[in-house]
Amino acid sequence: MTTEERLYKLEGIVEGVMAVLPERVSALEHRMDLLRQEVKAEIAGLRQEMKAEIAGLRQEVKEEIAGLRQEMAGLRQEVRAEIGGLRQEMEERFSALRQEMEEKHDGLRQAVNAEIAGLRQEMAGLRQEVKAEIGNALNKAMLYFTALAAVLALITFLR
Repeated sequence: MTTEERLYKLEGIVEGVMAVLPERVSALEHRMDLLRQEVKAEIAGLRQEMKAEIAGLRQEVKEEIAGLRQEMAGLRQEVRAEIGGLRQEMEERFSALRQEMEEKHDGLRQAVNAEIAGLRQEMAGLRQEVKAEIGNALNKAMLYFTALAAVLALITFLR
């Protein structure tokens, strides 16, 4: 086969490719458009899912916060009642101790101081427990807010 024959053959191949190429490019563009539409639809679906999930998370966070507020209110009432009871108990004991102080002045003073120290320790323990509960509640709330921020960041990233 001569160079000229090869050239003619090559021209025929090129013309064949050129005849089919626009059709294939058009088909490829059509496939790309379909893929774009699929991706857009999937992104829209994901957005809807994320919105629903975020709304659910918000509701859960609100409910959790409301629950924590109720727990804190209950704890406050319990602490107030306990402190009120302790105050009542202290007043009763002080009254009894004052009467006995006239008879056993030095011995009773030490007993009163020891009792007050014990009550203060109990109150300090109660305060620490309340602080720990409040700290735990705030930590939970921060975790929910962190999760919400991460989800919002993810949504922003996906846009």
